[in-house]
Amino acid sequence: MDLQNLSMSPKPSLICIFFIIFTSLVNYILSLDPKFQACVPYTCGDGPNINYPFWILHEQEPFCGNPNFTIICKDKNPVLTIANDDYIIKDIFYSNQSFLVANAMVYEDTCPAPLHNVSLGQTPFNFSLYNGDFSIFYNCGSKPYYPVYELDCASNSTHHSFAVFHKEALELHNYSLKSCRSLVDVPVDVGVNFTSLLLMNYTEVLKMGFSLNWSAQDCSSCERSSGRCGFENNEFVCFCHDRPHLKTCNDGAGACLVMVLIILGVIFLIHRRRLKKKYDPSILLSRSISYDPSGTTDQERESSYFGVHLFTYNELEEATNNFDSAKELGDGGFGTVYYGILRDGRQVAVKRLYEHNCKRVEQFMNEVEILTRLRHPNLVSLYGCTSRTSRELLLVYEYIPNGTVADHLHGDLAKPGALPFPTRMKIAVETATALAYLHASDIIHRDVKTNNILLDNNFLVKVADFGLSRLFPTDVTHVSTAPQGTPGYVDPEYHECYQLTEKSDVFSFGVVLIELISSMPAVDISRHRHEINLSNMAMNKIQNHTLHELVDTSLGFESDCTVKNMITDVAELAFQCLQYVKEMRPSMAEVLEALKDIQHRDYVKDKEEINISADDVVLLKSDPIPLSPDSALNWNISTSTTSNGSR
Repeated sequence: MDLQNLSMSPKPSLICIFFIIFTSLVNYILSLDPKFQACVPYTCGDGPNINYPFWILHEQEPFCGNPNFTIICKDKNPVLTIANDDYIIKDIFYSNQSFLVANAMVYEDTCPAPLHNVSLGQTPFNFSLYNGDFSIFYNCGSKPYYPVYELDCASNSTHHSFAVFHKEALELHNYSLKSCRSLVDVPVDVGVNFTSLLLMNYTEVLKMGFSLNWSAQDCSSCERSSGRCGFENNEFVCFCHDRPHLKTCNDGAGACLVMVLIILGVIFLIHRRRLKKKYDPSILLSRSISYDPSGTTDQERESSYFGVHLFTYNELEEATNNFDSAKELGDGGFGTVYYGILRDGRQVAVKRLYEHNCKRVEQFMNEVEILTRLRHPNLVSLYGCTSRTSRELLLVYEYIPNGTVADHLHGDLAKPGALPFPTRMKIAVETATALAYLHASDIIHRDVKTNNILLDNNFLVKVADFGLSRLFPTDVTHVSTAPQGTPGYVDPEYHECYQLTEKSDVFSFGVVLIELISSMPAVDISRHRHEINLSNMAMNKIQNHTLHELVDTSLGFESDCTVKNMITDVAELAFQCLQYVKEMRPSMAEVLEALKDIQHRDYVKDKEEINISADDVVLLKSDPIPLSPDSALNWNISTSTTSNGSR
């Protein structure tokens, strides 16, 4: 017998360990709660994942969802009946308990003509604030002299039917609504700009659907504990591997058994690797970062790991006074930020990452290494983080003392005239410089907003949270696990492809530009329903040549000719950034170049009168609504030059 093969044969102890693992797994699988097994998420055709509180009739058991959320698979479409009307579910956003639906009639009828307003009745649903009213007029005496959506199939030579988004505009154009026999308001999720809406027909608009929110027990705690949510005896239940629980599976024996199996599996693998190879550098590395009873690891004692400075948890706990709530600087999508002072006197901002975002620690360390190498005067410096073996994952940034751009525009630090337009122009240029640098470094910010643009005491821009979403999964479509950006700033194409790109940053920056010239927040539910989203409001006002209604009156738009021309050009640039189709947007480098041109242009010298012949005037008046305001900017951006941003 070969002595080498004999030495590599499994020892009796290893056979015992393997047998224990195998029998434990078999027993564990056989003991799975049948209700846990029954409530596996389903899909209907190419639709979204159907999970609690929704459930599919004939495919899942009734206890897997709430009775008010019963779905039927019809022609490979998930259909939900609300107040006797059928709606196709286009998407479900479990993280904020909302979903997108479209009336099934739009897909089934050759002439989809809703005859009554959408009724939610006694249901757990309510309309989203982001819907706009699509007003449908039937049997009107004449056609309005205003761009409308023709409903030819419900019209004849004497009675006209059409739809419009801004019915108030009809009366402003002296159209009498009394000539119409009936009016139906259909909600539409207006997540696109006005220009894109004009390119659609009546049916395409209806197929966009509208957003609804729902009220039901939150399922996230149960799912995070590896359970599956259900509804039994008129109350929420968390089905776990072993048995049902009230809220989570954390107190179940199944979790303990899984942990035991994992430990046994690790022991088995370690023994196998020792048989194959006596010396393994990775084993030595794992030993060097093993836990220490004092809470400080060998890795932390060395203070760095592949160039990333490592802080001890105790050091940051002391710096923030045990994460005192009085030292909170803000709360974001990834964690809470605290003010702290290190032992060496440095002022820092410590971001305490939410627990459910701390799963991929290996990826965490690799990405932090990348982010610490980014050096730019307009980026907040990332000093380092805690070890991957720390009880919490903490990021340590330089502290920027003068608040955010949002604070100075419409927050606690906002004062009329305190932020003149040249300062705002400087903020725009420096922010664009930072974003262009990130894009050149293959980093997508993914959450550009005025709350992430910090200012020092000299109003120097420091962009924060850059690349932070790289630390977490971005290739998943389940909304509860992927970073989504901030309402009001999110690229509208994201809702179609679930992919944030460099052009998504450009769209968000377009919203920032509008904030800088208007001093208005990106989202304000106190505004008119069509103007809740600042981007929609801006596109409409720029489109209709009413820019003066948007601009902050303290900037001197009406009194200073140079300021007026500069703001008009910035609005033109923002208009290009806010285009619905990402290929139509400029790259961040092109945006930066345009802003620098606006900042340094001599508008007094360039001021010229444009003579237009009478024939040209007639042609201009006969054109459709212009796609941008009159501007001194000469845009010549081809789609070929912008395609690189859509990676």
